[in-house]
Amino acid sequence: MAADPMDLVDKAIADIEARLGLLPGQSIDTNKNNNKKQNNNKKNAKKQQSKPGAPPPDQQPDICKLEFKVGVITKVWNHPEADKLYCEEIDVGEESVRQIASGLRPYMTTDDMLGARLLVVSNLKAKNLVRFKSHGMVLCCKETSEDGTERCEFVQPPEGALIGEVVTFEGLPKPHPLSGAQVEKKKVWVTCAQNMKSNGSCVATWNGHAFMTSAGPCKTKTIKNAQLS
Repeated sequence: MAADPMDLVDKAIADIEARLGLLPGQSIDTNKNNNKKQNNNKKNAKKQQSKPGAPPPDQQPDICKLEFKVGVITKVWNHPEADKLYCEEIDVGEESVRQIASGLRPYMTTDDMLGARLLVVSNLKAKNLVRFKSHGMVLCCKETSEDGTERCEFVQPPEGALIGEVVTFEGLPKPHPLSGAQVEKKKVWVTCAQNMKSNGSCVATWNGHAFMTSAGPCKTKTIKNAQLS
């Protein structure tokens, strides 16, 4: 005698209920299963977030607490009240240009300055320099010859570097810049400056780590093995 098809269906259902640990006729709580999946996803996300990554800003090398941006001088004029200062407007890829004062009049003409591509230390606290508010500083390299003559050159990004690009450092983590107030309070600039130099190939370095852009290293034009400031 052939088995009743309905008996076979009932048997299959009973077998499934037994495997799932359900009582006869008990429905499956799909919301509960979805909640379990969501909770598992949250747990997995937390695990991924807790995996070790880049160290927090305070544990970065000091130079990575500063921010150096590729910029270009779009306007320059003599400071009306300070013989050694230029006032500049510099495009660093932000919504508006930055106004910065630099003590470069003894070393460069306005023609030398205008249109120059350079690096701007962009996370320094703004300062009033003879009643001109300066929002950062330009990075230069200076040397003194045996006869006492001083020369000064910009640290220049390579041609392919984009305006506004943030400089990285060869062999070091991605920079996590501090605020201007933190840089000043922790004396980050003072600590870093003493170890910033051009090397024998004119490449700007900090403790031997080259200042890098996506287009290559940043360099002085001719000054080697000299202090950056």
